[in-house]
Amino acid sequence: MLKYLTGDSDMKLTSNSDAITRDFFDSLLLETRYVDSVIPSTEFKLFGETFDTPIMTAALSHLDNTARDGMVIYARAAAQAGAVHWVGMGPDEELERIVATGARAIKIIKPHAENKEVFRKIEHAVKKGCFAVGMDIDHAFNSQGGYDSVFGLPMKAKSTEELCEFVQAAGVPFIAKGVLSVRDAEKCLDAGCSGIVVSHHHGMIPYAIPPLMALPDILSVVGGSVPVFVDCGIESGIDAYKCLALGATAVSVGRHLMPLLKHGEDAVAERINEMTAELAGVMARSGVTDLAGFDPTVIHKRNF
Repeated sequence: MLKYLTGDSDMKLTSNSDAITRDFFDSLLLETRYVDSVIPSTEFKLFGETFDTPIMTAALSHLDNTARDGMVIYARAAAQAGAVHWVGMGPDEELERIVATGARAIKIIKPHAENKEVFRKIEHAVKKGCFAVGMDIDHAFNSQGGYDSVFGLPMKAKSTEELCEFVQAAGVPFIAKGVLSVRDAEKCLDAGCSGIVVSHHHGMIPYAIPPLMALPDILSVVGGSVPVFVDCGIESGIDAYKCLALGATAVSVGRHLMPLLKHGEDAVAERINEMTAELAGVMARSGVTDLAGFDPTVIHKRNF
């Protein structure tokens, strides 16, 4: 595998999509804007609900290998930090315990081969109090060109028509996760999706373009009609700032928080709060008053 050549502005790329994503984040530089700046607000509103931060948890699953009862700890941390909590794959009983923590949850459902299971998962999530649901559209295929199997459960790619049926069945906002192209963004909009997560799912394919690189073109298609979120590789409030400055509605953080789960919800919530403070610090120093005030011209691409 090729590695990055340090000290060269035209770095050669590894096939590791996460490393490519990290390099892209680090290539974006910021200018400062102090005159007339004020203390900023990180208040975030989504689908009629208000949160303390646009830094959300990511739709993780099966965290018991990281910490005992990890999924519930993760949810409690999000509730404590006043953050949107995304939930990945898992049994119905686990989702019920997650919602019972008070976390305001968005349930992401796998593209199960049997649509009846998708509909069942949607119905259960909404009934138990999730304020939005969605689908990992990018978890349909394996790396050999066949349909995927996730923990023994068969998956299958979904058509625009099928996505439309899921949207109509939900009765709450339905979000497509795993969008990394204008083509898919257009199809998700055609299906009536209420939001899009720009993501390569932790390097689902090698040499994937960084989500932040795909974001501007996707935003041009969306035209502000639905929120657009960024996922993958976000490790700090400064990373979050760069996403928001380039037009993202909010960001999701997952793997960066996972090592903290073994220390309990307080440690995870503390890191979310720290990242929010990091975000606010850069907002103040670049003249951004609130989440509606970001300006992409503050970003400069490294060319040295």
